[in-house]
Amino acid sequence: MNASIKSLFASRAGLGITLVRVLVGIIFMAHGSQKLFGLFGGYGLVGTGQWMESIGLPFGTLMAFLSGSAEFFGGLALVVGLLVRPAAVVLIFTLVVAIFSVHIHNGLFMANNGYEFALALLGGTLAVLLEGAGKLSLDRVIAR
Repeated sequence: MNASIKSLFASRAGLGITLVRVLVGIIFMAHGSQKLFGLFGGYGLVGTGQWMESIGLPFGTLMAFLSGSAEFFGGLALVVGLLVRPAAVVLIFTLVVAIFSVHIHNGLFMANNGYEFALALLGGTLAVLLEGAGKLSLDRVIAR
């Protein structure tokens, strides 16, 4: 296997990052399901797209599809531990957009729709980006 490809899958991390990866992945999958499929009290593509346009994001339905797909499929990648670094990059981008387009003006706390929850997810996702998938992952199997 090419050295640069192998480094994509490599991880020196143990079970701790595996736990972070799976829990953060489940949260992302749930949020993506709200946007894409209207599950868990979500509004689906149309409703989420209308909301995104109402806050000034252009092409609301497309943005809902892109962010929902990033969250759902990126979260799935984290849960199973496959291509976690590329998934983390996409999720980090999505979180940064959410923080600066929706939450930053509301302060830190979630009670005011602030950025604390997104910031916590950002921390977990950055940890996965830096450390890799950990011991129990498909990335580790591929790297071997």
